[in-house]
Amino acid sequence: MMPAASPLDTHLTNLAAALVPYRECERQLAGWGADLARRLATGGRLLVAGNGGSAAEAQHLTAELVGKLHDDRQPLSAIALHAETSALTAIANDYGYDDVYARQVRAHGRPGDVLLLLSTSGASPNLVAAARAGRAVGLTTWALTGAAPNPLGDACDDVLAVASPDTQVVQELHLVTSHLLCEYLEQELPAALAGVAAATVVHPGPDRAVAAGRLPSGPVRAGVEVVLDGGTGTQVDA
Repeated sequence: MMPAASPLDTHLTNLAAALVPYRECERQLAGWGADLARRLATGGRLLVAGNGGSAAEAQHLTAELVGKLHDDRQPLSAIALHAETSALTAIANDYGYDDVYARQVRAHGRPGDVLLLLSTSGASPNLVAAARAGRAVGLTTWALTGAAPNPLGDACDDVLAVASPDTQVVQELHLVTSHLLCEYLEQELPAALAGVAAATVVHPGPDRAVAAGRLPSGPVRAGVEVVLDGGTGTQVDA
């Protein structure tokens, strides 16, 4: 009789099995990172939500973005929605737990922002409701889930699904995903910020200002114009 595998062996075997298909996510992760770099560099915001361990993962990710992963850089706007505990409990009390994230998405989300939702099951009703609210107000919605298909992945614009039946392995690879998302973002951020700086350069000279739409064309009048009888006007300095 073969001895039973230890918890360590079982866990590492499950993790190793999930790593093989996870390697295929590289292009998707790089794309998410580049997209997020462009959006945050131009004043967009990342909203993140999850339940239980996934809430902790969400807050870990926002901490890396508001703070830093590696080198010093400007802070980036990222909010873990569960961390606003007074709002969370008030919404749950008044509207029910299924609306705790959807209502915050409607309050804080703006077109062009990104909503990232984490769920090992991909079936949490409050996260599915948040995804639908995000799409309704013009957010780009991404999901990190366990095995697909699942309701949350179906409700979002894009989903990265970890192919494992083991909840712990899914959460561990969600953490890896958060770190890699920050890696790809920070790799693309200098170019994104340079593009923003180039687009906002103000060139001297009235002709260029007029061409850019910052000044009106034609003569500029100063003071107050008083129109007398007969249609003649006299300008009075003010």
